[in-house]
Amino acid sequence: MNKPIIHVENLSKAYQIGQIGTGTISRDIERFWMTKILGKDDPFLKIGETNDRSIKGDSDIVWSLKDINFEINQGEAVGIIGKNGAGKSTLLKLLSRVTSPTTGEIKVKGRIASLLEVGTGFHPELSGKENIYLNGAILGMRKKEITRKLDEIIDFSGVERYIDTPVKRYSSGMYVRLAFAVAAHLESEILIVDEVLAVGDAEFQKKCLGKMSDISKGQGRTVLFVSHNMAAVKNLCTKGIVLENGLIKHSGDLEDSLSYYLKNNLQEDELSKIHFEDSPNKKTQILEVSIKDAEENLVSEYFTNQEIFIHVKLKNDFLEENLRLNFSLLDKFENVIFIKRRAINFVGINTWIIRIPKDILIANNYLIGLAIDVPKVKLLDFPAKKLNLKIVDIGQEEFKSGDVDNGFFKMPIEWEK
Repeated sequence: MNKPIIHVENLSKAYQIGQIGTGTISRDIERFWMTKILGKDDPFLKIGETNDRSIKGDSDIVWSLKDINFEINQGEAVGIIGKNGAGKSTLLKLLSRVTSPTTGEIKVKGRIASLLEVGTGFHPELSGKENIYLNGAILGMRKKEITRKLDEIIDFSGVERYIDTPVKRYSSGMYVRLAFAVAAHLESEILIVDEVLAVGDAEFQKKCLGKMSDISKGQGRTVLFVSHNMAAVKNLCTKGIVLENGLIKHSGDLEDSLSYYLKNNLQEDELSKIHFEDSPNKKTQILEVSIKDAEENLVSEYFTNQEIFIHVKLKNDFLEENLRLNFSLLDKFENVIFIKRRAINFVGINTWIIRIPKDILIANNYLIGLAIDVPKVKLLDFPAKKLNLKIVDIGQEEFKSGDVDNGFFKMPIEWEK
């Protein structure tokens, strides 16, 4: 049985909003006396609040993280998932010892290599090669170790042409390429990567995911990865931790963690359900439209290997037959890429389900349009607010093979020579 390589117990981090200090000299002295002299908890942190950005708080103390507990075993790849402001980056900074916790403790066995922000550990006036030595030394590498891996680091970074140029002339993408190359080639037991990889291009992101997968599965090292790209997390990680307002809301198997996050964090611009009031003035009307998975759960993102079910609740008081429901799939610019029509003969209220098979749509952002075609009556369009449908890639073979699919549909094309 693997022993935990990272053990976090009752970890909390508090920040003060606005002015530095407690606001008065007497309270500053009280804080100093209680914490530094008597060794007790800060009395002013007890009134602190969790970090919910959507509401106005009453305290100037905010808990970026509050009572975090978890263990990570050697060789595990763990995805830290959550919205902006959930506390993901703060957690990685604490684990990397960039900052210290307010309360709680962290026990780490082994050396940590971390990539948290663009240009961390780089000196702008030094060349790329000089910064490899500098950054490597900061991460704990010896000069002989860096020299032995120098060519490999430069080759992986893809910035060989500019390796003797001061990094102040580098783009943010070149910064990330070089920094990740150094961190990934450090023989550490733990690699921590924040969502800084989003700065890089798609090709380099796939290259990084492949390297991190090799580090975790091939070399048995531990990887902690933060990203808003759910496909990247799914490709790399086997376990997940979901943070919300500085609290752990779910941890465990990655599939369960992703399902929890996607079900409980629908964004306003990623609507999966739209409801309309029944109008007595409309004999035929769309009452509700929702996008669900096979278990009828509302989800904001779907993977390419998932079936998608669009539930359309309709009202019809016309007695005529031959009603048609028009289903259209549009790109993000509202250009129609597919239309399908189906006769829907019924009277009253009924729900129709449109099923999109798995492995048909390529990863992309889509819009769904609906309309009811009533005989001798003008076409009744779906209201202007359309449902967003987001499809993301699935499968590690995709970033390993280097093949790229562009467009909307997966076509069964055969190659011959």
